[in-house]
Parts: sequence; C-alpha cells; structure tokens
Amino acid sequence: MLRKRLMTLALAVVMTVSVFTGCGSKDDSKTSRSESKKTEQQKSDAKKEKAAEKEETKAPIEDGTYTAEFKTDSSMFQANETCEGMGTLTVENGEMTFHVSLRSKKILNLYLGTAEDAKQNESEWLQPTTDTVTYKDGTSEEVYGFDIPLKSVDKDFDLALIGTKGTWYDHKVSVRDPQPIVEDTASDTEAEVPEDGTYTCNVTLEGGSGRATIESPTELTVADGKMTAEITWSSPNYDYMIVDGEKYLPVNTEGNSVFEIPVAALDTALAVTADTTAMSTPHEIEYTLTFDSASLTA
Repeated sequence: MLRKRLMTLALAVVMTVSVFTGCGSKDDSKTSRSESKKTEQQKSDAKKEKAAEKEETKAPIEDGTYTAEFKTDSSMFQANETCEGMGTLTVENGEMTFHVSLRSKKILNLYLGTAEDAKQNESEWLQPTTDTVTYKDGTSEEVYGFDIPLKSVDKDFDLALIGTKGTWYDHKVSVRDPQPIVEDTASDTEAEVPEDGTYTCNVTLEGGSGRATIESPTELTVADGKMTAEITWSSPNYDYMIVDGEKYLPVNTEGNSVFEIPVAALDTALAVTADTTAMSTPHEIEYTLTFDSASLTA
C-alpha cells in the first residue's frame, strides 16, 4: 500500500514539473517573439529616419543661385549692413551652400552644431573667406564671410561660433525665403547706340558721401559706334577716374575736374571709381553713373 502511495506521489511530482516546464517554454517563446517584433520595429524606424534625413538633405529648390535672408538669434551675429540681411544661396546637383558676409573679422570659425560638439570636431570647423564690402559713403572694408552647407531652408538649425576671445557660443539661425537671382537682361532692352555725332544727355550720379555732384546734362559723343561722355565734377580735387579697370586723367588743368570716359550703354548703371585729393590722403570712392536715353538731344 505504501509503495502504491509513493508511486502516485512521484507521478504527481513529474506531472507538476512538466506543467511548469511547459509554462516556462511558452513564456520564453512569447519573449522571443516580442523581442523579434521590437527589433523589426527598430529597423523600420531606422529606415524611416534615414529616408526622412535623406529627404531633408535633398534641396527643396532647383539648381541655381538665389538671394536669401539670414536670420539669427543675436544682434551681434548678423550679415554685414551692406548686404541688408541677405546672403547668396547656391544649389548645385541638389546640394545647398549659403554664403554670408559678416560685419567684421571678429568671428573666426563657425560649426554646424552645438558649441560643445564643436570643441571635439575641429576638422569640421567652417573656415572664413575674405570679402570686400563697400558702404554707402563709398568706403570699402575687408570682412570675413562663410560658406555654410545647408540641409534645408526656412528652418532653424544650430550654428556655433568662435571669436577672437577663443570661446564657442551656441546660436540658432535659419536661411529663409530664397528668391532666384535673375540674370541681367538689360542688354536686350537698353536703347541702341545712337548714330555717330555729338549729343547732350542727362546723367545721374550715385554713391559716395553725397557731397560731390557732376554737371547734368553732359556732352555725349558717339564715334564709330562707341560712346564717350564728358564728366565735369563739382570739385577740382579729382585727379583720376577708373572705368572697367582703365585709368583716365583729367582733360583740363584749371577749374573743376573734367574727364572723358567711355560709356558702355545708356540706361544702365556704369560703375566708376574717382580718386579725390580733398582729404588728408588721396581716397578712391566708388560711384555709379547712369545716362538717360530719353533725354538724348542732338
């Protein structure tokens, strides 16, 4: 009888162990399937993230050159005043680069990311270019500019900077509202060169401090299809002019300075440089001259 009870008890133990072992295997299977699903989900999320990053990196605009607004979170970190808050966005083969001229040479490097990361990634610091800007008073200055690779436009991104004090600072910036730069088609619409002869023509002077003026109308001579204008300044202190890289000296020795310079086209701003000796040292000043075809009189 005892032996029979012992055998029954042993059988019950075996069955209990089997039940628990079976449960353990079932739980392990569930865990394995759960982990498998989790791994697959992670892979799927990684693919989506990679696809989103690729889509963001792709230029949202066609290849070409654009003007765009440079927005920052600091009044000390801005485009140079001559740029009026703008820079140049170039898109080539779907890759975007934004060039901006800054206010001075006090910002030495930029970094696409945070200041903390910049300290560890010197090889990725953006190096400056030397840009020449010309202010409204005609004076020019060399400042630093930067070519900034972009992944997107109209979105804020981290851009750290380091200055002459050697400290990195975090900033949020964005490049916004890109507008295509339209090639100058003035040559298609400008007035034709008049026939050979001598004419009078109104001329407008812009640039400099605004104190100097020129006589208008002025004499315009056309010979062999080429135009030459007589420019008479309101001062005797101009000792030469530069037009298209060529230097021209005054044609008179007394009175206000008078020059004869070539005119490439009517109704189109002609960039010239005039050197004045009125200051303590000679000083070149940038101007533009525009000759009005509607006022042309033989």
